[in-house]
Amino acid sequence: MSSREAISGEVAWADGRVMSRAELALPLGDAGFVLGATVTEQLRTIRGRLFLVDEHLARLQESLAVVGIVPPVTLATIGAAAEAVAAHNHAVAIAACGGSTEPGPDLGLVVFVTPGDLPAQHEGHGSPPRVVVHTFPLAFRLWADAYDRGVALRTVATRQVPDACWPVHAKVRSRLHYHLADREAHAAEAGARAVLEHLDGRISETSTANLAVVASSVITVPPPADVLGGVSLAFVRRLAERLGIPWQERSLRAADLAAADELLLTSTPSCILPATRFDGQPVGCGGPGPVFRRLLAAWSDDVGLDIAAQARQQRQPAAQA
Repeated sequence: MSSREAISGEVAWADGRVMSRAELALPLGDAGFVLGATVTEQLRTIRGRLFLVDEHLARLQESLAVVGIVPPVTLATIGAAAEAVAAHNHAVAIAACGGSTEPGPDLGLVVFVTPGDLPAQHEGHGSPPRVVVHTFPLAFRLWADAYDRGVALRTVATRQVPDACWPVHAKVRSRLHYHLADREAHAAEAGARAVLEHLDGRISETSTANLAVVASSVITVPPPADVLGGVSLAFVRRLAERLGIPWQERSLRAADLAAADELLLTSTPSCILPATRFDGQPVGCGGPGPVFRRLLAAWSDDVGLDIAAQARQQRQPAAQA
């Protein structure tokens, strides 16, 4: 019997070892904690299976190369660990809700890699990089209503980190600017999400999602130089091509968002959401638009799961507790 099978509750994986999720810990002197020098990827399951695994692992590999961390295990080993942890913990989640699978709960899964112990806090000794895989229940109640009502966005004074600090295409845990930007957005409008701009005013992303503009039925997204390439956004592009919806890349400004017919947000947990307010004003008709609805339906058809219906259903226990 494997160690994973011997653990009845949720499991995690760290540096080749399977353990109870409650046992998972990181030394306080790890450079990922002390310096925020952590490369990460977040995936989600759909019907219990990890979605777009290869794409997430490819981005993880690119980010590791940018930061200069060489993990002690192969990318294939990390992928296999992620699949195993997700399968075990999904079965635990299904059992916890009485065996219901229609549509049932799904999980978020995080992979993160740190440089290991910071020598300054370990008597001058470092350690090999650390690799951790763990899951968490998706917080559907945070976005379940947004499929119908949309999300509010605000421009803020906090700016995207310049490339002179680190490249925008590295997915890392150094995200203080996200925290500050969302505090600013919330102060201007309760529940609003921040839109991050570069120093020269180019739109980058929100703190939680990639951003796309729909104008005259054409989807426009920031080019790779402006934003972290989104795995979910790339999937939406494939759906748009299948539906015959034109797609283009160019740098965007706040004026483009203000003039949009629709604004789309793509991210791993919620897949795709509409933004229906921008800087206190309605976007387009003020509600979810036709391009959003077509893409949401196409996504649901492609994965065999009504994405919005699952979120509405799974929010209920938490909302009524």
